[in-house]
Amino acid sequence: MKTAKKLILLSFLSPLLLTGCQNNADSYAANVYDTTQLNNKQETKTVSIISILPAKVAVDNTQNKQAAQTFGAILGVVAGGVVGHNVGSRSALGTTAGAVGGGAAGAAAGSLVKDKVLVEGVSLTYKEGTKVYTSTQVGKTCEFTSGLAVVISTKDNETRIQPNTSCPVKA
Repeated sequence: MKTAKKLILLSFLSPLLLTGCQNNADSYAANVYDTTQLNNKQETKTVSIISILPAKVAVDNTQNKQAAQTFGAILGVVAGGVVGHNVGSRSALGTTAGAVGGGAAGAAAGSLVKDKVLVEGVSLTYKEGTKVYTSTQVGKTCEFTSGLAVVISTKDNETRIQPNTSCPVKA
């Protein structure tokens, strides 16, 4: 019976644990490019960073939520089937009922994963010529310092301010 309880608890917690930290949004950082942007001429300008402020960026987490629901349902079916089979008469009906209930419970647990997650970002105020602009992007404040930086644009009105320093390496 203890194993059955552990399986039920595992079917609820696994989807949340496996997908809770999956979407770190690194792919949205200014210095990340997809393959269609490689080997292409991209407009580049130099700017002067005036201010670096921490920001939070809301990123879509729908795919991770769907994965958690699917994984939770599958794990719930297996755990529920085992529990249903081992509790009571070891009948096919008990196994089926446990599997159906476990699958529903596992999918419900997976649906607790948020649709959007907040990731670390920066709000950069910079001077370009005589004008001052602000650009918010995914990144860490330690990746930027006041002074000269490069902006790369792969499409109209895009500001990809490239990191102009690196974060300290943790020992």
